[in-house]
Amino acid sequence: MIEFKHVPVLLDEVIDGLDIKKDGCYVDCTMGGGGHSSAILSRLSKKGKLIGFDKDDDAISVCKERFSGCQNVTIIKSDFKNSPNILKEMGMAGQIDGILLDLGVSSYQIDSAERGFSFLHNGRLDMRMDKSQDLTAFDVVNFYSEKQLLKILYEYGEESNAKNIVKNILKARQEKPIETTFQLKEIVEKSFPKKVIYGKGGVIKQTFQAIRIEVNGELEGLKECLQNLIQLLRKGGRIAVISFHSLEDRIVKNVFKDACTDCICPPKTPVCICGHRAVAKPVSKKPIVATTQELQKNSRSSSAKLRIIEKI
Repeated sequence: MIEFKHVPVLLDEVIDGLDIKKDGCYVDCTMGGGGHSSAILSRLSKKGKLIGFDKDDDAISVCKERFSGCQNVTIIKSDFKNSPNILKEMGMAGQIDGILLDLGVSSYQIDSAERGFSFLHNGRLDMRMDKSQDLTAFDVVNFYSEKQLLKILYEYGEESNAKNIVKNILKARQEKPIETTFQLKEIVEKSFPKKVIYGKGGVIKQTFQAIRIEVNGELEGLKECLQNLIQLLRKGGRIAVISFHSLEDRIVKNVFKDACTDCICPPKTPVCICGHRAVAKPVSKKPIVATTQELQKNSRSSSAKLRIIEKI
């Protein structure tokens, strides 16, 4: 069995927020190592049901072994963005009591050098969550145009120094291919004054984040996926989403806000013309973040934000 080490983030808060019913049907759209799924399953009776999705082959393998003796668990290899259509095909529309999406990269993926996610471990530039897809971080770094690289660093990394980083990437790859995470890390470091590198720890992280988002299409279709998943809930069902950076959280926040609002016409519209009606209500007014105790045990929970709404 693959050793899939991952500490589930905001575990107690997720379980409390989903308000699990023992005979209910729950969907974990991003199973990972099965930490959240296991906690959900422990609260279900034999009549309850858990459906899990993941596009990482290692995660699927681990979860199939972990839940091999559970007759009420269905595991599906697929990107979570495909889950609404798959669930509809399974006849689950209006039958789901709770849905969870943990949008973060797992500790296993980050700590596995060969997966190429982290600048803390040297490995080939890869960053694919689904290892069967063609596009890798190597392709992005070595073959994307200057315009494309600038776009993803500005938009996905919110990197103000994108021009300098891209200039150095283009220069380096003319001499030889940029093949490893440490090569890319060195290029990014050269793009900043030393006092910035050592005074602000996020400068390398932002570039790696931007490339990872591009490789995995993390933001593409997220809005539509969330909107469709909300529609699949039964009345009283809840959807919980954990995000780890501002771009994801902004999408989640806006989708949930619209779902919980009657009129979504522009503010200056004198009379409602959209006809929109709220389909959900917020479970908590503000995003839920990690406690001091959790932060001490798992520093990777520091950027996590949990938002939950309930279908009405």
